[in-house]
Amino acid sequence: MSKLTKSYIDRLPLPKVDANGKPCQSIYRDGTLPGFGLLVGSGGTKSFFVETRISGKVRRVSIGKYGHLTPVQARIKAQELLGSIVLGNDPAADKRAVTAKATTLGAAFEDYLLTRKDLKPGTVKNYRKCVDGCLSDWLQTRLIDITKDMVQKRHSDIGKKAPARANNTMRVLRAVFNHALAKYEDAKGKPVITINPVERISRTRAWYPIERRRTLIKPHELPAFFKATQELAYDVTRDYIHFLLFTGLRKSEGASLKWSDVSLEDRTFTIPDTKNREPHTLPLSDYLFDLLKSRKDEGSDRIWVFPSPMLEGPLRDPKQAMAQVGEGMGKHVTFHDLRRTFITIAESLDIPAYALKQLLNHRNPNDVTAGYIVSDVNRLKQPMEKISSFILEAANSNEELSSV
Repeated sequence: MSKLTKSYIDRLPLPKVDANGKPCQSIYRDGTLPGFGLLVGSGGTKSFFVETRISGKVRRVSIGKYGHLTPVQARIKAQELLGSIVLGNDPAADKRAVTAKATTLGAAFEDYLLTRKDLKPGTVKNYRKCVDGCLSDWLQTRLIDITKDMVQKRHSDIGKKAPARANNTMRVLRAVFNHALAKYEDAKGKPVITINPVERISRTRAWYPIERRRTLIKPHELPAFFKATQELAYDVTRDYIHFLLFTGLRKSEGASLKWSDVSLEDRTFTIPDTKNREPHTLPLSDYLFDLLKSRKDEGSDRIWVFPSPMLEGPLRDPKQAMAQVGEGMGKHVTFHDLRRTFITIAESLDIPAYALKQLLNHRNPNDVTAGYIVSDVNRLKQPMEKISSFILEAANSNEELSSV
């Protein structure tokens, strides 16, 4: 082995090629400093390295590229690294620790989203809205520099105008810090982030109390509701809103319904992608069957049950239509009010608790009994029909609605 000098390195041949004619890597080891070497890549790039046993395994640590470092500089650095390794240090682990300590909130947030493969697109969108809207000036700040005082003050500042958003933002920040606590370590395997500063909000009980919304459409308001929906210009939007009321679905679940998920023969439909990631199958009441059959007759060649006006995709969030319905009723109405109305009516009809859970696709991991119950869509036919009949009778417009 020859000593790695500038003249020697400059005379090195081009990388060899394999049987397929592709360049191979070549390794040249220094003849005077054991463990010191030069790697010539398939593209001809030359990089210095140190190779030795670390924690019982032979590892190769990159020093730098030839040209950026002279052979003399690389040899000095190699001697330093080898001496450090002899003392029990791990250069690769040290480098990871330095990188971990330098991790910014923005980088940690992106890493968290990349790691959490179970997050739905809507959830990711809401998380980004919280971080980009309320913590944008912290994105280039290192995690280790974000203090409890900073978190407490930012939570308070946001909460002066938007208490719910303040809570949501800090929950996202807490999740990012918990991710960092588990992932980012120093050379000895100890966490680089030792505390989660958001915990102060919990310990001081500083979370803003947010009352759960209880708004819904009461039975005596149903005639006005149906009258207002009949005045909507786009019949798909009208049918979509009715469909949500008679099924209790979330607005995104109803909008994403495809004809391939509907069986008019079996009188059922399935939402394959739900909030809890479990498919949700429900029977069609007589009213829902007539509604979907009418929609099918109008657009048998379409993919979506409730297409957008341009017919290029599913119906988007029709906020203006719902606002128009609210104006016609003389009150503010939301899409989630339809879901609350559905379940409130179902509960008032003395439908069994587990049937209610199945109707709304609710899952409680701590409910052992529910885990033994096998869901059967046929058992939900009668509850669905009872709910539909109640809504129709309360609206006092059976003939009008059945013709829709």
